Amino acid sequence: MANFISKTDEELVKAYANGNNEAFDTLLKRHQNRIFNYIFRVVKNEDVANDIFQETFVKAIMTIKQGRYTETGKFPAWISRIAHNLIIDYYRQEKSENVQSADMADIDLLNKKELCDKTIEDEIIADQITADIKYLIEKLPDLQKEVLKMRYYKNLSFKEIAAKTGVSINTALGRMRYAILNLRRIAEEKDIVLTM
Repeated sequence: MANFISKTDEELVKAYANGNNEAFDTLLKRHQNRIFNYIFRVVKNEDVANDIFQETFVKAIMTIKQGRYTETGKFPAWISRIAHNLIIDYYRQEKSENVQSADMADIDLLNKKELCDKTIEDEIIADQITADIKYLIEKLPDLQKEVLKMRYYKNLSFKEIAAKTGVSINTALGRMRYAILNLRRIAEEKDIVLTM
């Protein structure tokens, strides 16, 4: 497998399509952490994330083996798109399974909190969370605070942030990552809960 490590994703796909399973093992090792983390961030359930992760690579294997892989030089984007589509499928299925009739005698849908308008208490809690988030952001180092505000309040892309701040995209991404880690750390230290 050592001779595969230096190969590009496209070379590995071709080698795998030609029957070399070690090539796919290298592809899997190269991309598994990023893909799994992406799925887990969205679904927030480890078991579901594992299922979708496995299904992603099974789908990739089938597509490559059937000779239907055509993306050149974009394997990471392609495999991410497969994962993204499977996540959407999961939520669609989840939504259709959770549709219930109000006629069912053992379920009182009319008294479910999730289906009601927000109460005054909910609004007070939401306002407190917003105030806590603003407080936490102000505790960040200036460079991290700047990137976070540009991304979430001005909805700028990392490319735009990099251009405005005069740094590389990787530096902007790094600052954002550290901002989020610091927000979590400060919230824990101050015992601030940011959920309803």
